[in-house]
Amino acid sequence: MIRGIARLTTTGSCRLATGENMEVIRVVVNGALGRMGQEVIRAVVREPELKVVGAAEKNVTQKYLPLADTLELVPFSSDLESLLTNCNPHVLVDFTMAEVAMKAARLATKRKVNLIIGTTGLSEEDLAEIDQLCRENGVGAVVTPNFSLGAVLLMHLARIAARFFDHAEILEMHHDKKIDAPSGTAVNTARGMLEGRGKSFIFPKTERETIPGTRGGQIQGIAIHSLRLPGFMAGQEVILAKAGETLSIRHEAISRESYMPGVILAVKEVRNRKGLIHGLDALLNL
Repeated sequence: MIRGIARLTTTGSCRLATGENMEVIRVVVNGALGRMGQEVIRAVVREPELKVVGAAEKNVTQKYLPLADTLELVPFSSDLESLLTNCNPHVLVDFTMAEVAMKAARLATKRKVNLIIGTTGLSEEDLAEIDQLCRENGVGAVVTPNFSLGAVLLMHLARIAARFFDHAEILEMHHDKKIDAPSGTAVNTARGMLEGRGKSFIFPKTERETIPGTRGGQIQGIAIHSLRLPGFMAGQEVILAKAGETLSIRHEAISRESYMPGVILAVKEVRNRKGLIHGLDALLNL
């Protein structure tokens, strides 16, 4: 039950910007009740250039969703297609799961709505499809496994350093509720390092592994180890080595607020792009 008095201006059941001279960027959030979805809504509400106009979630028990720190409501539905049709958003932000995000991408691009996707687990085929859908419909999409500026810089620095080392391992740390391993960030870090190096790393062979899997997974010589423990949120350390020295590059996110500057940057920039932008580094001019 929603108590109190809420301001609600609607056209086709969706809130419109009023009393403003500039056009605001209208945003629908898919996965609005998830941890990231809630954080995105709070971040968008704080931005005068942006406005949440609708929210979607798998299971919905009320018609409107109260916006954090305001008295305003927005349409709330499990029917994303109807929200995209009636709310006329410029951008859809999706932090759900790969299968759900792909369905959302097909619906959004068909209606010429730009995409921000922070979901992990998308395949190369999925990314190619998103790019094709965007180009066919004249919209943009930013897809990245990590919107933290610090994590993006870690990946960038690891790619540069990869040219100078022969061995590399990645340790990624996440909370115990994360459903996949390794993280999308770790996989993309490894791929970037391989591109930067131009060839595989050296992976020392273990003559006897008494516990299977102890050396972790491997991508072209880069061992990846996944920690899943309560107390972590998200973090990663890249360790590079050659004879006589090691280099460690480490990043840790201590709250989901760390992702919001990257999300807001993507929301503001995506309408100026066409096709797929994979990773936040392109928006940061790295």
